[in-house]
Amino acid sequence: MLDVRGASLATYQVTSLSCLPGVAGAREKGAPGRYAMADGDMYTLRAGARAKLHIDGSPGDRTLRRLAALPATCRAPQPGAFDVFWRTFQENYPFFAAKGIDWREVRDRYRPRAEAARTDAELFAVLTEMVAPLHDAHVVVSADRTGFFGMTRPGTEVPGPDLDDKVTAFVERRDLAGRPLQRYGKGRIGYADVPARDGGSYGYLRLSAFSGYSERNTYAANRAELDRALDAILTPDRVHRLRGLILDVRVNGGGSDSLGLDLAARLTDRPYFAYAKRTRHTAPQPQYVRPAAAARYAGPVALLTGGSTFSAGETFTQAMMERPAPTTRIGEPTQGVFSDVMERALPGEGREKWWFGLPNEEFLARDGRTTFDGSGVPPLLREPVFTEAEFAHDRDSAFDRAVGWLGERGR
Repeated sequence: MLDVRGASLATYQVTSLSCLPGVAGAREKGAPGRYAMADGDMYTLRAGARAKLHIDGSPGDRTLRRLAALPATCRAPQPGAFDVFWRTFQENYPFFAAKGIDWREVRDRYRPRAEAARTDAELFAVLTEMVAPLHDAHVVVSADRTGFFGMTRPGTEVPGPDLDDKVTAFVERRDLAGRPLQRYGKGRIGYADVPARDGGSYGYLRLSAFSGYSERNTYAANRAELDRALDAILTPDRVHRLRGLILDVRVNGGGSDSLGLDLAARLTDRPYFAYAKRTRHTAPQPQYVRPAAAARYAGPVALLTGGSTFSAGETFTQAMMERPAPTTRIGEPTQGVFSDVMERALPGEGREKWWFGLPNEEFLARDGRTTFDGSGVPPLLREPVFTEAEFAHDRDSAFDRAVGWLGERGR
C-alpha cells in the first residue's frame, strides 16, 4: 500500500490483520511521478483510469486502487509476530497446494510454541521450522543477531562467490584451454571465443548474476554496463563469423528480470512471448522480448543451466524457451524460484531489524497454466553440472555437449 503526500511517498506492509510502515521515498526533482526510495529502488507512478506503479528493474506494473484513507488497521495495535508471519504467507504464498502443505494445520501446530516462546531464539526456531518444509530458496527469515534462515532445493548449491570463483577458474583452464575471459560488469559478465575444430569459432558468454554490474547497482546503471559489454562482444565482425553461442548461467544468483529480458533482446531478430506474471490477486501480465536497436546475434544458442541457476537467471531461461531461432537447454533443472521476494518486517520490541521474505508471483508459460516453480526449468539435453565426479575427472559434460550440438547445427 502506498501513501503519497506532496513530494513524499510512504509504503505500508499490510495484511487483513496488520499494517506496518515500510520503506519511504521522495520525489525526484524535475521528474513528476518518479520517487527515489530509501532502499535504492526507483518507483514510477503513472496516472490514468487506473493508476499504476512501476519499479525499475521489474517487468510489468502494479495496478493501484485509490482508498479514501489509510485502513483502520494502520491506526490500531498490531498483532504479534507469529500472526503477521502466518497471515502474510496465507494471503500471498502461491505454492502451498503444489508443495502439499496445509498452512492452517501448520498454524495450529506451531501457535502454542510461539505463544510459549520466551526468547528471540525460541521464536526464531518456530518461524524457521514452519517454512523449512517448503524447500524454497526465496523464503528467508532474518533475525538480526539471533540467526538467519535460508535454504535451497535439496541437492543444489547456493551460487555464492566461492562457487563462482571455483567454476570460473575451472572453465578458463579446462573449457577455454587457458584463455582468460574478457571481464565486464565488475567481473559478473565474461566472454571468450572458442575455436571450432573444423575452423571458425563459437562464442562463450557467462553471466554470474543479473545485478551488481556497477557501483550504484541501480537498474539504469546496470543496464548501461550490460549494454557496454554486449556492444563490445557483439561486434559486426564477430556476429558474422560466430557459428554459435554457448550462454552459461549455471552459476547465476539472479537479480533483475528486466536485465534478463534486455539480454534476450540482443539475441533475437523477431519479437516473441517470454512469460506472464501474476500474483494470487492479479490477472497475468504477459511480457515480451522485443529486438534491441543495438547489435544483435540471432544464430544458434546453447544455454547451460543447473541447480545453481537462481531467480532472474531462471526467468531469463524461461524467456529463452520461446526464442524463434535454434536454441537448446543443456545441463540440469534450474533452482525453481522465479518470483520477486516480498520483504516484510516482523513487529515486536527489539525486533526492528527482523524481517522475512517470500515469493508472491507465478511465472506462466504460453499456455497460461504451466509454471516451473519448485521443479525448475528442465534441460532439453540432460548432463551433470559441476558435480564432484565432474571436477574429479576434469569433465564439463554440459559444455562439451553444447560444442557438439552447435557443431551439428553447422553441418
